[in-house]
Amino acid sequence: MKRIAFLATLFTAVLVVVLPFVGGGGPGLTSLAVADSGSATPLLASMSVPVAAPVAEAPRVALASTVRVTDEYAAAQAAAQALALTDDWEHIAQKPVPKPVPVVNEDGSFNPDGRRAQLAAQGLSCPGDAGGSLGGAPSATSAQGVPGTTSDDLASFAYTFNAIRVENCLEPIPYGNFYYDSCMEARLFWMAESPSPDPLDAWGHMGSTRSDGVPSTGCDGNLAGGSGNTGATVASKWWYSLAHRASLYRPGDSVIGACIAFAMTHGGIDEPYDFTRSAARWVSC
Repeated sequence: MKRIAFLATLFTAVLVVVLPFVGGGGPGLTSLAVADSGSATPLLASMSVPVAAPVAEAPRVALASTVRVTDEYAAAQAAAQALALTDDWEHIAQKPVPKPVPVVNEDGSFNPDGRRAQLAAQGLSCPGDAGGSLGGAPSATSAQGVPGTTSDDLASFAYTFNAIRVENCLEPIPYGNFYYDSCMEARLFWMAESPSPDPLDAWGHMGSTRSDGVPSTGCDGNLAGGSGNTGATVASKWWYSLAHRASLYRPGDSVIGACIAFAMTHGGIDEPYDFTRSAARWVSC
């Protein structure tokens, strides 16, 4: 009888110790450390001890199970990596930025290369020639017979004036905005009629005097003169003189509403016909 009781006790002990490890109803060893949300209530839950939150499994890369690594795929990956290495992202911000070319130089002169670069940065290019119909001049003569401005004088000046502007990447003046100016011509006649044999007598801007004391008349402008001059040559002279360029060509100004007045005389009391005096000015139309 004692032997039967001893065997029953031993059998019961085996069940208690062994069954949890061979699929019995108790929780496994891992449930003591990690609470699995799909398992039964973990041990010690009845003692109100905080249970650790589930540890999320690190996401797996989908490509690892879906992409077949072939020779072509490996070559493509290698090429992409090589391309990425050609960009120096670490030092690109340290590379010097080219200094913009100035439109106006330090001495105040106009820089056409700077103007071209400025337009190129805006996706634009230098302008072409202007349109419009050029007017004429009356070929008037002074009281003492000095020939005045001709239509050829005005045309030669206007076409050269715009050619210079376009060559230097500046907007041209519409040809209808060039005109003969009788007021400036009157002042040039006053100079040409000086009785002095000195061609420079009376030459100059308002305030200059004439040897015979006759007061000046007419209007002032940018002046150019000398032997062999034409409308074209005086247009060039005014461009290459920085002061006259700023006054007559005005590189930084808009051409909207701008007109160019011009006059020229040929010879004088003591000068041959090819000795000319010219005047021009930028005015509002």
